[in-house]
Amino acid sequence: MITDDRITSYIHSLAGNDSDICMQIEHEALSEGVPIIRKEMGCFLKTILAEKHPKNILEVGAAVGYSSILMSENIDADAKITTIENYDKRIVKAKENIKRAGKESVITLLEGDAGEILKTLTGLYDFIFMDAAKAQYIHFLPEVMRLMKKGAVLITDNVLQEGDIIQSKYVVRRRDRTIHKRMREYLEVVKNHPELETTIVPIGDGITISVKK
Repeated sequence: MITDDRITSYIHSLAGNDSDICMQIEHEALSEGVPIIRKEMGCFLKTILAEKHPKNILEVGAAVGYSSILMSENIDADAKITTIENYDKRIVKAKENIKRAGKESVITLLEGDAGEILKTLTGLYDFIFMDAAKAQYIHFLPEVMRLMKKGAVLITDNVLQEGDIIQSKYVVRRRDRTIHKRMREYLEVVKNHPELETTIVPIGDGITISVKK
C-alpha cells in the first residue's frame, strides 16, 4: 500500500454504493482474483467524468469490463466508450458483463493486442484511461498521444507499483524488474513531455493525470 490502510478504509466507508451490476461484477472479480480498479480509483474517475463531460472515451485494458461499465454509468447520454482487451478469457467475461449491464450500445470492445489496435484507430479522444500491461505503458504512449485531442485527459493507473517504484531494482523481485524500470521511464517521459502537463497522485496504487496542451 502507498497510503495508510486506515485512511483507505475510511475513504471506502464514505464512498457509498455503486449500481447493483457494478457491485456484482466487483464481487465476482475480487473473488476470482481478477484485478480491477480500486474503489477510491472508481470514485476519482466518476468525479473527473462529471467535471469533464467527455464524449469520446478510450480505455486501454478492459479486463472484465468493470471500469468501462462504471464509466458508462457516469457519462452523458451521447458519450461513447471504446475499450481494448487482449486476454481471451477476460474478453468473454467482459462481453458478458457489458451485456448484463445493458451497455452494448455505449461500450465497444476491441479484441486484441493494444499495441497493434492503437495503431489502427483514427478518431480523436477527449478522455483516455490506461490500465493495461504496466510494462507496455511506455510503448503505448506515442499512439495514445496521437489519439488525444488538445485538452484531452489521460489517466494512467498503478504507476507507483505498491510503493516499489522508489526502491532500488535490487530490492524489487527479479520478475518485476522490467516493469519497475519501464514504469520509471514512463513517469519520467510523461512528467517532462513538452505536449503534456502531468501530475502524479498517490491514490489507490498511484495514478498520473496528463492533459494535452
